[in-house]
Amino acid sequence: MQRFLVIQTAFIGDAVLATALIEKLHQFYPDAKIDFMVRKGNEALFANHPFLHELLVWNKKKNKYKNLINILSKIRRSKYDVVVNVQRFAATGMLTVFSRAKKTIGFDKNPWSFLFSKKIKHEISTDDKYLHEVDRNQKLIEDLTDAVAAKPRLYPAAADFEKVREYQRAPYVCIAPASVWFTKQYPKEKWASLINKLPTGLRVYLLGAPADKELCEDIKFSTTHVDAVNLAGKLTFLQSTALQYGAQMNYVNDSAPMHFASSVNAPVTAVYCCTVPSFGFGPLSTQSFIVQTKEYLACKPCGLHGYKACPLGHFKCALTIKDEQLLEVLDNQKQGLQSL
Repeated sequence: MQRFLVIQTAFIGDAVLATALIEKLHQFYPDAKIDFMVRKGNEALFANHPFLHELLVWNKKKNKYKNLINILSKIRRSKYDVVVNVQRFAATGMLTVFSRAKKTIGFDKNPWSFLFSKKIKHEISTDDKYLHEVDRNQKLIEDLTDAVAAKPRLYPAAADFEKVREYQRAPYVCIAPASVWFTKQYPKEKWASLINKLPTGLRVYLLGAPADKELCEDIKFSTTHVDAVNLAGKLTFLQSTALQYGAQMNYVNDSAPMHFASSVNAPVTAVYCCTVPSFGFGPLSTQSFIVQTKEYLACKPCGLHGYKACPLGHFKCALTIKDEQLLEVLDNQKQGLQSL
């Protein structure tokens, strides 16, 4: 029986996108044991995952390197046939090289890649040559499977769907208004303006982590919509994903909730402020919509990840987006349009 380890210890959205590798490996090696390594804080995403044998969790915030060595010892004892490293950082490169795996695979930008069994060129997506992250990652296992990437997938349990059933008694939309980066985050007054224009018969659920509760509360109390509910901090990752699954639409930033929606093929509208879809991290649901400013801005995009504040102070990439662009998706969804 073959044993695989996939390493992705970056942020939540990156971990979700890397699940496409689990899907693909299981498709070609249904009897294999597939392990996955994530950073501490992301492990809840993979509760009850049907294709995972074991989840390895690296605590980066406390005793970082001691924990890294402990994980290396565990990896070496596991005697993997293949270690697939999705990251380009030295720590995971070291784990890969010293894993004792029969085959080690990673991107050429990893400092340890010269010692990998196979290194793959890390290509950046551009307007001229679009490459989604799942397609880029698929190149790592192309020789083991084929060239066609699977879609990322999360698996909310029956208990997760049961938990959110009480919120599904009427048609609803979900809005995940927060982002780690300010310039990726559609402004709260703009979210409130959108909610005010949504149909009164449509319930609105504001989703987020406990740290997003205040933001969601500010949005809720800035609206005149009679049925807006703040669920920030009340649902787990998988419960939020289960709720997104049944939504008429999921409005998100260029952030992790977009990938949650994609992981269950839920309808999703991604609002791009400072970033652009051509970076290769866009939504993958069958019904995916992209909304961004229609004005030409020489400063957009201003960076791959965003900033704590607009570098030029005007934040026009967000403020020039109009409510009508976001409202149109509810009608266009039925027509199968992919972009606005």
